Amino acid sequence: MRARHSIPGILILLLTIGAISVYDIASRQMARNIEKSGQEVVEPEYTYLSPFMELSPFDEHFREAADSTGYDWTLIAAIAFTESRFDSTAISDAGAQGVMQVMPKTMRGFNVPDSLHSDNYTNIMTAAKLLKSLERRFRYIKDPDERIKFILASYNAGFGYIHDAMRLAKKYGYDRYKWDANVDSFLIHMSQPEYYTDSLCRNGEFNGWRETLSFVRKVQNNWRKFSTLQQNYTDSIMLVVANDSTKRIMQ
Repeated sequence: MRARHSIPGILILLLTIGAISVYDIASRQMARNIEKSGQEVVEPEYTYLSPFMELSPFDEHFREAADSTGYDWTLIAAIAFTESRFDSTAISDAGAQGVMQVMPKTMRGFNVPDSLHSDNYTNIMTAAKLLKSLERRFRYIKDPDERIKFILASYNAGFGYIHDAMRLAKKYGYDRYKWDANVDSFLIHMSQPEYYTDSLCRNGEFNGWRETLSFVRKVQNNWRKFSTLQQNYTDSIMLVVANDSTKRIMQ
């Protein structure tokens, strides 16, 4: 009796399996037909991920400035953070303005009208142009790690004072193409009459050496931190994409 009652159940099960198989075959055939006919195949929805971490409200400007000059965008961000802590309303006692703390005289030197001196985009792009112009002046320093120190020092103190320190370093037998324990030492000496009255010291006395040396060191430290954060972020994004095919990195 039990065997006869189980037969209808077995038949129903077999018919169900057969129907599923037919549906599966039909679905695959339909997909092949759609592909052959050139009809649009609907892709899964993707989550787009930015390849850049967020540091400040000015990141897009930093990256555009970097693209136009060839610098790492995190370097420009590090300068901004060191100068103003990303405060676009900052004005120094000397009159430097904005997130990059650019002097009005420098702005005018790059033909920026006074009405745009407080514009964030203009402030950042002008700073990038200044960095590039300083790089050209130090192009004879072949080591890029050394060159960037001279560029940063000049960004803070002005090219003239840094060039004076280089002349003095050469006179006293030091390496004028190295910053640490060479040119930076003579920047310190330029606060002393024995040195700033030397005919090689064409820009006179310089008392801002503490700020300049600190600026070079802080920018480098912040750049290292930001660059490491960006690399870690990039690595994490690549891991997410590798583990989830529905995510793409935004171009």
